[in-house]
Amino acid sequence: MQKDVARTGKVKKQKKTDKQGLLMFLSISPFLILCFLFSYYPLQGWIYAFYDYRSPLKLSQCEFVGLKWFRTLFANKAQVSQLLQVMENTFAMSLLGIATSVLPVGFAVFLNEIKNKKFKNIVQTLTTLPNFISWVLVYSVAFSLFSYTGMFNTVLQHLGLISEPLKILDSDAHTYLKMLLWSTWKGLGWGAIMYLAAIAGIDQELYEAARVDGANRFQLMRHITMPALIPTYIVLLMLSVANFLNNSMDQYYVFQNSFNREHIQVLDLYVYNIGMTGNSISLATAISMLKSIVSVTLLVLVNFISKKTRGESII
Repeated sequence: MQKDVARTGKVKKQKKTDKQGLLMFLSISPFLILCFLFSYYPLQGWIYAFYDYRSPLKLSQCEFVGLKWFRTLFANKAQVSQLLQVMENTFAMSLLGIATSVLPVGFAVFLNEIKNKKFKNIVQTLTTLPNFISWVLVYSVAFSLFSYTGMFNTVLQHLGLISEPLKILDSDAHTYLKMLLWSTWKGLGWGAIMYLAAIAGIDQELYEAARVDGANRFQLMRHITMPALIPTYIVLLMLSVANFLNNSMDQYYVFQNSFNREHIQVLDLYVYNIGMTGNSISLATAISMLKSIVSVTLLVLVNFISKKTRGESII
C-alpha cells in the first residue's frame, strides 16, 4: 500500500515537473521563433554564392558556377591586396575594441562608488543614452562640430589658434583612433550595465567584514569588487573574441568618405560595398559566408579553451 502511494506521488510530481517544463518552453518559444527567423532562415541566401546572380533575374535563370566566386577572392593580386587591407582594418578595430574592453569595468566600479544616488543616476543616464542614438544622428552631430566649416574649427579660428580649418572628418589620419573614440563614447555606459548588475549581486557581508578589518574604499574595490567581476569579464571577453570579425557596419558606413575609405573599410562594410555599390551580390555572399564560418570556428575554439582553463562552457 505504501509503495503504491509513493509511486502515485512520484508520478504526480513527474507530471507537475513536465507541465512546468512545457510552460517554460512555451514562454520562450516566441523568442526561439524570432531567433530562427532572423538568424537561421536567412542562411538560405548562401546559395547565391554558388550562382552568377544578376539582378533582377530569378535565381533559376542564373548560371550555376560552383566555387567560382571563392576562387575569385584569390585570383588576382589587386583583389588579394584589397582584401588584406580590409582584414588589417578589421583586425585593428577588433583588437582595439578588446584592448579597451576593460573601460566599462573600471567605469562600473567607480560609478558604484558614487554615494550620491541622484548624481549617480544622472551620470549613468547621460552615459547610457548615447547607445540609443543612431549612428546617423551621431554623424550629424560630428559633422556639425568637426567638419571643415564646423563649430570646432570656427571657434579655433576666431580665437586665433589656427589659421585654416583642421581636416578632422575628411582625413585619413588616425582613422582607427577616431573610430575607437566614437564607439567608446557611444557604448561605455551601456557596456557598464552588466558589470553594475554583477556588483549588485556581491554579498554585502564581504564589504562589512573587510571594513571591520580596516580596509579602505580602494582596497574594497581591489580585493572584493574587481575579483567578483572577473568571471563576467572573461565570458564577455570570450564572446568578443568569437565575434572578432564582426565589427558591424553602421558606424563605418556613415563615417566613410573618399578620404578615409582605405582604412575605415572593415569586413562588414566591404561586403556591403561589393554587394550594393559594386553590384556583385554573389561575391559579397561568398565573403560573408567565409566570415561566418571563421566566426563559428573562433567561437568553438574559445569555448574549448574555456572548458580547459576554467572548466566552464559558454555554449
